[in-house]
Amino acid sequence: MTLIKSISGIRGTIGGKVGDNLTPVDAVKFASAYGTFLKNNIAKDKLTVVIGRDARISGPMIHNLVVNTLIGLGIDVIDLGLSTTPTVEVAVPLEKADGGIILTASHNPKQWNALKLLNAKGEFLSGADGAKILEIAEAEAFDFSDVDSLGEVISNDAYMDIHIDEVLNLPLVDIEAVKEAKFKVVVDGVNSSGGIIIPKLLKLMGVEVVELYCEPNGHFPHNPEPLKEHLTDISELVVKEKADFGIVVDPDVDRLAFISEDGEMFGEEYTLVACADYVLSKTPGNTVSNMSSSRALRDVTKAHGGSYEASAVGEVNVVELMKKNNAIIGGEGNGGIIYPELHYGRDSLVGVALFLTHLANKKMPVSALRASYPEYYMSKNKIELTPQIDVDAILTQMTEKYKNEDISTIDGVKIDFATEWVHLRKSNTEPIIRIYTEAPSQDAADKLALRIIDEIKMIAGI
Repeated sequence: MTLIKSISGIRGTIGGKVGDNLTPVDAVKFASAYGTFLKNNIAKDKLTVVIGRDARISGPMIHNLVVNTLIGLGIDVIDLGLSTTPTVEVAVPLEKADGGIILTASHNPKQWNALKLLNAKGEFLSGADGAKILEIAEAEAFDFSDVDSLGEVISNDAYMDIHIDEVLNLPLVDIEAVKEAKFKVVVDGVNSSGGIIIPKLLKLMGVEVVELYCEPNGHFPHNPEPLKEHLTDISELVVKEKADFGIVVDPDVDRLAFISEDGEMFGEEYTLVACADYVLSKTPGNTVSNMSSSRALRDVTKAHGGSYEASAVGEVNVVELMKKNNAIIGGEGNGGIIYPELHYGRDSLVGVALFLTHLANKKMPVSALRASYPEYYMSKNKIELTPQIDVDAILTQMTEKYKNEDISTIDGVKIDFATEWVHLRKSNTEPIIRIYTEAPSQDAADKLALRIIDEIKMIAGI
């Protein structure tokens, strides 16, 4: 099964059989369910939805299907065309729209695509709303409009520029300081929309840009998830060009990673740490990230006199806790920066602008900035179980075993030890437990993971 239906949307591989993959029929069905949900819940004569897509090869096909489905429901569409996830999120409230759909499978390979669904605030739908949409899709409870009530399409290709302007107008973004620093930066746009918007932002901030894979043709030159093993080309080019650093984004531009001037990874986990360090130095306050993110954010937040909280994994959960705790910055350790001053969504443009300003103020190499933060290392593993094994029972027994430690069970089991932690989460789609650990050294993180895996195997009798 490569069609994954969840409360945050639907994603799958292109082609194949209806219900098994993301076929044209499935795209129409779920667009219909989303549009029907809006019509059922918003008391307006005419609804408007903002649509944007990344540069995937299947993008134009899925885009046309979704747009015309909404028109068939009598919903007007503001079509941004080639765009980014955060750009659509910014556009929805600016357009006073009733929702938004981003057509992107984020960091998944090119054969994947997805419908990501937004509410009228330009934020991801709540779990309850997502569940209602799945019910509507399952029942195929659609009622399309007659010929005199069809929706209309308004094309607006200005929103990437509008998004850039919104970022540059943020009080903590210091364009002059960045211009004075005369940075040279290599950008890997993985041949998607980040290859347009990130260089444009950088040039407006006075940065010399070296472009790598910035042609938005959807032919990803490497695995689009911005992890070290996929980024050898930019690492080599940063050193060759004697650049100050490198910037990598995923296809929909909501994940951000940096390469230090020596070609080493700054570390996706530390993207949020560095941006938060800058924001907290100017506007002290609280932060939030998810439970599988580095403890370094907690340390930096405490150093600035703020408080840190961890949410369940998932952007919607991070945003909910950020609002509850009045966090001034937050996000996820996968390079996702959420800065509410602009909007409640992961945004690589905000991250780039804040990082550049921070670096310009610090007047130090990127490697030295990285070395100034607490040193933590992660190990990410999983253990495969048979379908007969009760995963919940295993997690309950692990909770009991470590009941004297600092434990959270809001999302699987998170066990905080004095200098390290482990987070155990079960998959919703297959019989596996994901095991994330963090410690002050890679060896310690790996050893903790192996110990926990052995304990789970003993409990499971395997």
